[in-house]
Amino acid sequence: MPEDHPDPNDPPRWLTPAELATWLQFGLMLHKLPAALEAQLQQDAGLRYVEYYVLAGLSDQPDRRMRMSDLAVLVNSELSRLSHMAGRLERRGLIRREPDPTNGRYTQAILTEAGHAHLVEAAPGHVALVRDLVYDVLDPAELDTLGVIAEKISERINERVDRRERQECSGPEAAPQHPRGQ
Repeated sequence: MPEDHPDPNDPPRWLTPAELATWLQFGLMLHKLPAALEAQLQQDAGLRYVEYYVLAGLSDQPDRRMRMSDLAVLVNSELSRLSHMAGRLERRGLIRREPDPTNGRYTQAILTEAGHAHLVEAAPGHVALVRDLVYDVLDPAELDTLGVIAEKISERINERVDRRERQECSGPEAAPQHPRGQ
């Protein structure tokens, strides 16, 4: 596997024509699939793609509640962005927020009954489109391969994020200081 930080003196490892063609198709799918899913959710349920996953993520939790910080990780959102989104969902009566009873420094998002009902109503159309766009065009072996590929790429991304976070926490190595600051 390639190193994370190749030697800057080494020539770049350009993509072959076949790799480039695959990369372009993959990139196109990465843009088109979420856009298609969001368009359906907007039309049928008045929800953005990420809002649907906030509601779905909460619905899968015990008591349909979760710390906002954990929910941000689950839906791959910055906490400040999730807070704004939660405010919009709260104004619509789909969720509510309250202090975490086990640690008041945290806030929990809670899926309301109205939010759960909205999710239950939105889910069939969303799942039908996912099935139509992904599952119905792939045979079982391709689906297995897609799962393996998605897991491998996600693991690599997580490794990079974890490494970057560890580096940020340790900070730049302190340069030796001259006793007089010279």
